[in-house]
Amino acid sequence: MRDRFDFTMNNRLVLTLNAGSSTIKLGLYAVEGRLARRLGKGVVDLRCKPLTLHVVVGERAADVPLDAAVTTHMNEMIEEVLRWIERRFPGDTLIGVAHRVVHGGDRFDGPAIVTDDAFSAIEALVPLAPLHQPQSIRLIEAIRRLRPRVPQAASFDTAFHRSQTEMVRRFALPRPFFEEGVKRYGFHGLSYKSIAAKLQQSAPDIARGRVVVAHLGSGASLCGLENGISRETSMGFSTLDGIPMATRCGALDPGVLIYLIKEQKMTVEAVERLLYQQSGLLGISGISADSRTLIESDRPEAHEAIELFAFRIAREMAGLATTLGGLDGVVFTAGIGEHQPRIRSSVCGYLGWLGVNLDNAANGLNAGRIEATGSKIAVMVIETDEEQVIADEACSVLPLGKTVL
Repeated sequence: MRDRFDFTMNNRLVLTLNAGSSTIKLGLYAVEGRLARRLGKGVVDLRCKPLTLHVVVGERAADVPLDAAVTTHMNEMIEEVLRWIERRFPGDTLIGVAHRVVHGGDRFDGPAIVTDDAFSAIEALVPLAPLHQPQSIRLIEAIRRLRPRVPQAASFDTAFHRSQTEMVRRFALPRPFFEEGVKRYGFHGLSYKSIAAKLQQSAPDIARGRVVVAHLGSGASLCGLENGISRETSMGFSTLDGIPMATRCGALDPGVLIYLIKEQKMTVEAVERLLYQQSGLLGISGISADSRTLIESDRPEAHEAIELFAFRIAREMAGLATTLGGLDGVVFTAGIGEHQPRIRSSVCGYLGWLGVNLDNAANGLNAGRIEATGSKIAVMVIETDEEQVIADEACSVLPLGKTVL
């Protein structure tokens, strides 16, 4: 489709940047008071050459070729994106840029304006999220260089889980480590915040109860919600913990790490690559990190990878139900959770003893409610919207009354 859209003029705009390990998702919002109304969204896949900005505005879509190459600082790519926005939204004013930042540690319990002090604190957390934190830092730095007068805000995936008790967050390590920050933080918090809000709108009775949300994408985790509040989550100190993912291992006996380093003579860097980039669905199957490819494959290794993925999800759900003291609902979200009936069916098959009973027809259609009549547990599919949460949080902290030229 041609790169041509019709837009409302004279908006004050907030741009959201959601940096993943291999993609950058964008959202463009018109600010109305302290509310953010989406105008469009886009994504750049950093793995594809040449780079392309895929844009969706309403029912219209376009692929915008980018001349920039992927560089460490990302200046050229971000400059092209900003210029495209300025051309397509003439007369509108960019008054803020808001970022998803994976790790906020114990410093950030909500969104924050990116001051020099806040930026230094974000940088200091790189060792705790080496796959994601550097990407957000590069984007913040790029905006600072290219549009230095535009204020920036950060929303933190860890902030949503600050409601968890100290007992839930603590490892069985000597107490000084906890005080030094070695504790369970949890991630995907912006997604869970989005789901909690949507659940309150669509099924308030269930939202007030005990719900396990499964955020299943390339990165994957689960969260136990009680009345919309995070009580426990599968990811802990790092984004490696919990269930297996596309290329990440999930929970692992620490004795395995000792063995790899002492007996296999692997360097710390090699172990890090193994756990972050060579494990999970890719490692188990030896075929692909993409669950769609594995579902379509006839090879037994592919089947085993999918079944192990589903089994670990179900086992984690049962564990989170222990923390919650029961279970009233299950929500599947994110790319796999929203679009892959086979995996939802496998997960729910392991939870029959809890009273989960799936409607296969509804599940096959990716319907919003997919439990069968008589199921003791509600089972839902809800689209997550991290970018809307980022935009809304930005509107709560940015100086929106000021004009940025």
